[in-house]
Amino acid sequence: MDDNDRLDPSGIPVPVPAGPAEGTTAPKVGDTRPAPKVGDTRPAPPRTDLAGQDGAERSSRSRGRRGGRGRGRGRAGGNAQPSTGTRVARDDGPVMASAPAPTEDTSRRGRSRRRRGEERKRPMGRYLMCVHATPSATHIATLEGRNLVEHSVAKATNETTQIDGNIYVGRVQNVLPGMEAAFIDIGIPKNGVLYRGDVQYDQDDVEQSRSRPSMRIEEMLKSGQTILCQVTKNPIGAKGARLTQEVSLPGRFVVLVPNSSAFGISKRLGDTERRRLRRITDEIRPDGHGLIVRTAAEGVSAEELRRDVASLVAKWTEIEQRAATSNQPRLVYQDLDLAVRILREELNSDYRGVLIDDRELFDKVRDYVTAVNPELADRIEYYDTEAEELPLFERYFVHEQLHKALDRKVWLPSGGSLIIERTEALTVIDVNTGKNIGKSNLEETVFRNNLEAATEVAHQLRLRDIGGIIVIDFIDMETKQNREAVANALREGLSRDKTRTQVFDISELGLVEMTRKRVSEGLLESVSTVCAVCEGRGTILDPDLSFG
Repeated sequence: MDDNDRLDPSGIPVPVPAGPAEGTTAPKVGDTRPAPKVGDTRPAPPRTDLAGQDGAERSSRSRGRRGGRGRGRGRAGGNAQPSTGTRVARDDGPVMASAPAPTEDTSRRGRSRRRRGEERKRPMGRYLMCVHATPSATHIATLEGRNLVEHSVAKATNETTQIDGNIYVGRVQNVLPGMEAAFIDIGIPKNGVLYRGDVQYDQDDVEQSRSRPSMRIEEMLKSGQTILCQVTKNPIGAKGARLTQEVSLPGRFVVLVPNSSAFGISKRLGDTERRRLRRITDEIRPDGHGLIVRTAAEGVSAEELRRDVASLVAKWTEIEQRAATSNQPRLVYQDLDLAVRILREELNSDYRGVLIDDRELFDKVRDYVTAVNPELADRIEYYDTEAEELPLFERYFVHEQLHKALDRKVWLPSGGSLIIERTEALTVIDVNTGKNIGKSNLEETVFRNNLEAATEVAHQLRLRDIGGIIVIDFIDMETKQNREAVANALREGLSRDKTRTQVFDISELGLVEMTRKRVSEGLLESVSTVCAVCEGRGTILDPDLSFG
């Protein structure tokens, strides 16, 4: 009996079908060609999968990108095997044929893309700034990757609302000894507030009481007195702008503090760099003025620092001349536009680009950056809304993320949620597990949920620009180690925030008390108005309800 025969149950030999002839390919699921006949030694026709040649080509290109098989590089001896999506039969087995050579048409399209700059290498960086200008306001959005991390609004009426950094000649309206503050008329509808700690005075100009070693505000200021002051905080709600008499003029690398002995160097710089900058500033420091060296001065030459200081001194001389010729409350120095001011404070090599969709603002920003930081000038780009298919904020999904940032409920990745409620006194954030049911035990589920919440809380505080007192109600955790880990995660998330914060440990009730310096009115207030019907309460009383 032949080896290819087998016995059926009745004992009669049954011939076994022979396998595919040498040089042929066995049929597979999805083939569209018939199986080879027994004994047929002819080469099999090209095999076509159900997915088609396009699928094979994609698979081949994918392997090429991963660096595996199919890259088309020759083996030893120079037998380079071409690669396409069609499998062909050869004497040494099936291989992948190469992709067709680029045609004149594809080469022309590639050259056209390069001419248009589509293949231009963009600078590397963590952040991208998008500036969208409208007739009523300018919106500045900062993206980290694709995530919106900061958003600022500069309204068109910034003579009365966006006045942070402006210098005024003010007149003292009234002094309140019980509040240790004075109200100053600076030429806008709402008076500014000057606290005692922000008052500068000359010992020879005031009469100090012998019974009290410290000066009182009523001894330093009198009603009707004219002073020079600077705004340190914009007016928010019913509160007026906060003022100081310690004027400072920020430059690119240093901050000039006129008529002061103040001196300092950014703590973010290393010890070696601090010593180098200290030697330079000792030589270029102007007489009678203080200097504060900024982080941007790292690696800057002495000549660049000298030019920056000279421009600030000239600016202060001009301010003094304007103030000396006026005895009425008025503006004597206006700081740069918010977009330019943010770039002055923030723009560095961490930003891969700044896109601006307004031609006039683009020219202003580009000229400023070219003057103070020319190596970053090529990162300022104009976004032509007529040539692009989508508006700037829609192109980078800023519009969608802004709407989510205005909701009171924020979803966490695992299914938990945050509820953010703002009141007149403070902001309360409640952490819920929501759809997060965990896998192992309750303590582990709560701990993981609180860790996610801590990171998201830091992000939301920065994005929404929430200031003042903040209370976070985390879910109760039994383990002290878990509570400390959540508090550390919150502090680590807040470390990226340039606004000063102070965080306390989690209490026995699972509450975290913290403060964040209030520098503006916040995202919600900057893009909304109080409801005229409910006056911001969110509810309307039933007019048919009778209390009698």
